[in-house]
Amino acid sequence: MLIRLVDIVLSFVGLLLGFPLLLSIFFFGLFDTGSPMFKQRRVGKDKKAFILVKFRTMSIDTVSVASHLASTSSITKMGGVLRRTKLDELPQLWNVLKGDMSLVGPRPGLFNQEELTRAREGRGVFDVRPGITGLSQVSNIDMSTPDLLAETDARMISDMSFKNYSKYIFQTILGAGAGDRVKG
Repeated sequence: MLIRLVDIVLSFVGLLLGFPLLLSIFFFGLFDTGSPMFKQRRVGKDKKAFILVKFRTMSIDTVSVASHLASTSSITKMGGVLRRTKLDELPQLWNVLKGDMSLVGPRPGLFNQEELTRAREGRGVFDVRPGITGLSQVSNIDMSTPDLLAETDARMISDMSFKNYSKYIFQTILGAGAGDRVKG
């Protein structure tokens, strides 16, 4: 209950204070791709679908696959900057405010990532809201290693406390984790 309350307050404040930055990124994204927002159906809590929102970092014609399966040639110039700075994740504060996500939790996978979904099913990963950041993200574990990712997510969930929740947020803000890999 406390974590959900903190999610609501921080996401609301983040959207409010970050509005000028969000608007600027949106505006420059119009020149980069013509369509700066990216929406994608993801697997959420209890394996229910939700629409994740992010700033677009890849060309519009990129196939909807996990980042590690996409080519680096599909990343736009502005997209590269957004990925390095993690600013492409900012619109997900809306998903947190709505209750689709938490600030901290397992990264939501795609429905076509069947191996990842199977690895997570038996470990209780779908019992919690997915998150923007978490232990896997700050440890540089991405979706290219489904079993390791599911094990790490399960460990994070079992050890979740307000202290760890705060730690993962601060580690992310301070630059821990490199984000999802993209193949060369």
